[in-house]
Amino acid sequence: MTYTMPQDIFAELRVLSNSRVILMKRHNALKNTITAVFDEYFPEFVTVFKQPFKGKASMQIMKSCPFPSLILELGVNGVLAEIRKAVKKTVGLKKARQLVERAQESIGVTYGIASSKLKLGLMIEELELLTKQLEQIERAMEQALADTGMKETILSIPGIGIVTAAGFFGEIGDPLRFNHPRQISKMAGYNLLEDSSGKNVSGTSISKRGRKNLRNVLYQMARTMVAVNSELKELYKYLKTRPNNPLKKKQALVVISKKIVTIIYNLVKKQTEYKAELVLGEFRKNQMKQAA
Repeated sequence: MTYTMPQDIFAELRVLSNSRVILMKRHNALKNTITAVFDEYFPEFVTVFKQPFKGKASMQIMKSCPFPSLILELGVNGVLAEIRKAVKKTVGLKKARQLVERAQESIGVTYGIASSKLKLGLMIEELELLTKQLEQIERAMEQALADTGMKETILSIPGIGIVTAAGFFGEIGDPLRFNHPRQISKMAGYNLLEDSSGKNVSGTSISKRGRKNLRNVLYQMARTMVAVNSELKELYKYLKTRPNNPLKKKQALVVISKKIVTIIYNLVKKQTEYKAELVLGEFRKNQMKQAA
């Protein structure tokens, strides 16, 4: 079978998914750079705000008075006033007091404050813009996914969300153009080759000659699903602990990835939603029961 590029709405999903990947790389790079600035100037900041990029109050402080000298200059009431610019509820006094206390005992550097605050402000401004752009792209992904007519089917699978579903369809196109799910696995480079190195216990390894982006999407799906999908979590555990030829983590995730392909393909083909009791066949259930 010839593997052509996705067409029509699937091409839209591919472009949207690739655009999101580019934005996420920049988004994560900015967060890392901002974190590095705080590590240098105010390392105690994260003891007050455990997840500084997720809260309105922490983001406001990062923009207005991010460093100890600026916090001490404002005092508790001044810091509280800044917090209430972002959080309108009558809360924040405890955080304001903690920030002042941490600022008083901070071991951060005290030079280049003005220029570093400017640099930080510009980065946060860009980060907020990227966050809005990501939200915009994800809304477009959801709409495009709905336009495929397969949204409800694929999202009925526990562990698969808008982003990974869009990424999957964007890479393979219409799944119904394939005659068998094995063709999609082969497209991802999950077909087996002889392992001449002899390092692999099974004597085989995946070819990795397929689409790297598709493997990445499936790997993300697999990691999530072995955590939240009961059936695949159970299968994953069995693959790693079975008496004969137990698999390593990455090997087991490859098996899970191929299982995910089969599940999606069959659900789309039959135009039905996920049913937990049908995920594992009787043979596999018996294997797992015997190994328990």
